[in-house]
Formats: sequence, structure tokens, C-alpha cells
Amino acid sequence: MATYDSPLAFQRADPYLYKHTDGKYYFTATCPQYDRIEIRCADTVNGIRTAAARVVWRKHSHGAMACHIWAPEIHFIMGKWVIYFAAGHKPGKWKIRPYALICKGNDPMKDAWEEAGMLQAADGDPYPFTNFSLDTTVFEQNGRWYIIWAQKFGTPEVEKDISNLYIAELATPTKLKTFHVLLSTPDYDWERDGGFWVNEAPAILKHDGKIYCAFSASATGACYCIGLLRADQNADLIDPRSWSKDRYPVFSTNAALKVYGPGHNCFVEGDDGEQIALMHFRNYEKIHGDPLDDHNRHAHVVKVEYGEDGAPKFVIDPASLYNVPFENEKQKNINA
Repeated sequence: MATYDSPLAFQRADPYLYKHTDGKYYFTATCPQYDRIEIRCADTVNGIRTAAARVVWRKHSHGAMACHIWAPEIHFIMGKWVIYFAAGHKPGKWKIRPYALICKGNDPMKDAWEEAGMLQAADGDPYPFTNFSLDTTVFEQNGRWYIIWAQKFGTPEVEKDISNLYIAELATPTKLKTFHVLLSTPDYDWERDGGFWVNEAPAILKHDGKIYCAFSASATGACYCIGLLRADQNADLIDPRSWSKDRYPVFSTNAALKVYGPGHNCFVEGDDGEQIALMHFRNYEKIHGDPLDDHNRHAHVVKVEYGEDGAPKFVIDPASLYNVPFENEKQKNINA
């Protein structure tokens, strides 16, 4: 496997790296100011670290999409370049909803992007995107496009809602074709750590006749970790019985390596044709103040191997970890 820069992108949480059919890599992530969406392009994975970023969109001054611009993903879907992202409202910064941008041309680094609005539920389904919703990902299987996202559901009597994962088939890049289905809810202790019951950040990997959905769980500190769902590639993917969840997380904090709170990964083919994952983590445990003011979740490449059962395993090479000099940003208050 090639040796990759670590970190690959400084102060870039929720990283997403997409390799297009032209062989180029396209990268996007949450910017520390939570105020814009930018993309980078390079011929190699390491090229992303120094590639110039193009800002394709900035937050609104008020109303929808005015704060908390989080977790963008860039996809080529149904013949179009699409960026999915989450955004808050002003006033009402926790009114987080999923939105999309669509490129008006074929070159995402040069052509204009336009707002496509908030994602739309299937006709007759009143529930999707009506509460805190984010971390949209999409994938194609057997000629159908699917979407998975995280959404909170609760009642006024509870202090904190539960964040679940939901799946549906897509009619268009921005509209669901089928009713939403509950894919995963925080069942286990490792999904409920840090005071929050969370499943979020789904990422799809296909291997040897199976479809795997990695996801992140618990609060975003050192307890943040990665779980795994699995299904057969020919199963009915919007039937929740088609999916099973691993009992324990597949990747979590490793204090010996100074890897704290790994999560929000994506899967991509590396420079040598090998499978890699890109994810964020910190190199220290303690966070002072609001975690949203700590922007030191850097994006790192992690090797992916396969176990005897064919499932992916995340493997860090200690020799290549933190092989690029970097400085952690001082925590600061934004979006107050």
C-alpha cells in the first residue's frame, strides 16, 4: 500500500473523498468556520493535502442554510454532480436539515453550482427530514439508487432525542421514491456513550457479494467510534431484516497511538488500487468547553483489510501515523 500523508487534511472533520471515472480524486469536508462548502481535486490521494480549495457555496445570512454547514459529500449520481450537506437555520441553529447543491456542468471544479433545496420525502411519507437530520450518503445497487441518513426522533418529555439511521430508495438525487425505513438505532452501550444515543455518518462499502455500512456512534469526543451493518448485495435493502449489526464497534479510540474519537469515515480506492478509508480523529483526549469549538479532528487515511468472514477491518500503520507536521488550532467560540 502507498504511504499516505497523516493528517491528509488539517482541521477537516467529516471528510469525504470520491474517486471519479476520470481517475481524479474529489475531496470535501466540514470547514472549521461552518460557513461554506469547498472542494479539492487531485490526481493522487496525497495530492489532496496541498490542492487548492474551490469554494462552491457560502451560507446564507439568515433563514435556512445560515449556520452549522456540516458534513458535505460529493457524488456523481444519475448523471449529475451533487453535493449533499447539512445546515442549520438562523434563528434556530439546531434546526439542522439536509440540502443539496447540483453542478450545472460536467466539471465540478470550474462549473457553477446551484442550490437544489432541502431533500424531499416520498409522496405520502410525513416523517423524513422533519427533525434534526444530517449525514446523507447515497449509493447505487442493481440499478437502483439508495439514500441513508441520520435523523433524530423523540418526544417533548425527553431531554435528548435519539439519532437513528434511515434508508430509502431515491426517485431523483433530491427526492425519495419509497417511504423511509429504520435501518439502525443505538442498541448497545458503545452507541450511547458520552451522554448521547447516536447512530450517524453512514458509509457504504461493497465487497465479495456483501454491502457494508459503517457508521459512527456516541458523542463526538473520545467515545466516538465506528460500527458496522451488513447485508447481501441481492437482498431487499429497504427491508430492515436484510441487515445485521455487529455486536461491538469495529474501530474505536486507541490511546497508545493517540487516536481519539475516530469516525465519520468514507471508503475509496487508493492510489495502488487498494481499499482505504478516510476518517477524522483527534490526537488528544480531553476537550475543553463545547466540542463544536474544537476543530482539531484532522482527516486521516486508514488502511482497510478483510477478515475471514469478508468484513472490512480498519488498520493503522503506526509508522505512517502523524508523518506530516501539523499544529492543533486553539479552540474558539463560533456560531454563538
